[in-house]
Amino acid sequence: MDRLIDAFLQDMELSGKSKTTALHYGYCLKNYAAYLSGRDPLHADKETLRGFIAYLKAQEKTTKTIENYFSVISSFYEYLVFEGKAAANPVIAVRKRYLRRYKDNDDGQARKLISVEDMANLINSTLNVRDKAVITLLAKTGIRRNELVTLDFSDVDLVEMRIRLKPTAKRSNRTVFFDDECAYLLRRWLKVREGSANPALFLNMEGERLNRSGVYNLVVEAARRAGLHNPESKRLEDHFSPHACRHWYCTHLFRAGMRREYIKELRGDSRKEAFDLYNHIDLKELKEAYLACIPQLGI
Repeated sequence: MDRLIDAFLQDMELSGKSKTTALHYGYCLKNYAAYLSGRDPLHADKETLRGFIAYLKAQEKTTKTIENYFSVISSFYEYLVFEGKAAANPVIAVRKRYLRRYKDNDDGQARKLISVEDMANLINSTLNVRDKAVITLLAKTGIRRNELVTLDFSDVDLVEMRIRLKPTAKRSNRTVFFDDECAYLLRRWLKVREGSANPALFLNMEGERLNRSGVYNLVVEAARRAGLHNPESKRLEDHFSPHACRHWYCTHLFRAGMRREYIKELRGDSRKEAFDLYNHIDLKELKEAYLACIPQLGI
């Protein structure tokens, strides 16, 4: 199993996946290997995978975490099928039957959208400077969680108030902007992290790069304290996560009158249509439109 995992992670690196993503996948697969306890992963079937669901539930993993595990394991088996080591991916049928909400979300649920006032309350009621800066940056730029954790402080231009993101397969435009409110909190946080040799923009309590789980936990805990996240509810509308900040960002830019093509550019959506490929948006105009439309939170 260890050799298969190592080969899979090397393949991920070859296909351009980030080190952070590879670490996350490796962690999930190590837990899967611990569950298998020496059994051959190539002989895994629906009984094996149903048992793994029970195994994760016994560890008190949330439904979302279990869904994430099965996404990772599915990718692992797709690789094994591609390499000719496995005849089929056994995860697909199990995910469809037991984790269907993750696959299609066909029950009419909508991602939680909070008001500008609620976002202001969420950030202003958060006392930790780092956590305030993280939530504000997510809300004011709409960047993904993985894009945030890979940021180095050298990627941030406090004079021009813009960030140059690391390249990823999901993103086209890599330049995003922030406003004075976000700049104020970033300066406060940079003063706190002064003296660290770690290039990461955001650090954890041990002085290491803040990871995806750390970002998720701080956002969810702040939202819970502000009454915006109910961990006991099964309704998507009652949960607030880092991705809800991206939803908030795009929705409120649109409501403020920003043009659709500008929002698409700031989101970093891949350019699929011919119009998108040839429609080069001026960054100066984009920044001006952003500053005119981004909600102010009284920070």
